[in-house]
Amino acid sequence: MKADTNTNSRRGFFTKSAAALATAAAPAISNAYTVPDLTYPYESLEPYVDAPTMKLHHDKHHATYVANLNKATEGKDEVPVLDLMENALDATPIRNNGGGHYNHAFFWDEMTPADKAKKTKMSDTLEKMIADSFGSVDEMKAKFEAQAAPGAVFGSGWVWVCANKAGDKLEIVGTPNQDNPLMKGVTSEIMYPILGLDVWEHAYYLKYQNRRPEYVSNWWNVVNWDKVSSNLDYVLENHAGVPY
Repeated sequence: MKADTNTNSRRGFFTKSAAALATAAAPAISNAYTVPDLTYPYESLEPYVDAPTMKLHHDKHHATYVANLNKATEGKDEVPVLDLMENALDATPIRNNGGGHYNHAFFWDEMTPADKAKKTKMSDTLEKMIADSFGSVDEMKAKFEAQAAPGAVFGSGWVWVCANKAGDKLEIVGTPNQDNPLMKGVTSEIMYPILGLDVWEHAYYLKYQNRRPEYVSNWWNVVNWDKVSSNLDYVLENHAGVPY
């Protein structure tokens, strides 16, 4: 019985050792990045953003960017996606998928159901910077909508309101594909987004088809100005992008 016990012990030792070596030899699979849960139901942005679009956009499109970003960063040190943005143009998988993840996380977070959006308000700081930079809120919206028009952002891309690097002015810029102003080389200088709109067709086509301007003008009804104001406060204080 003692010999059997020793044999079993040795067998268990070698089995565990082999398993440990196999685990050590296997490449690390990175799941550092995940799709954030929405803070509102898919249907809650109706009638301005429809539920089928929200479900497809969040659960499929954003999830694909996250899955591909995890593949692209497999075996590398885990860092916040914000930290990948500055030099993203040096690596196409990070540019496309890291940008896609950051941009969408930012996008979900700045929206809220229309009944709640009506109760949000711009901070005094945001109102003043809009007035100083664009003349008025209405003029800012008009310039934003012009930048979001198909002729301004041709094909797929985003439109942003950003604080400049000095933190003394707001600017409206359009970026192609999943680029954003945090990426060095996309705009004249790195800028810090406080508001952003996805104008890829997958963001609106089920409801609006080719009527992008209608989607853009309706979108203001679900903007959470409390969040936009806090985004501005963060970037002015930290001279950095909003973290996700």
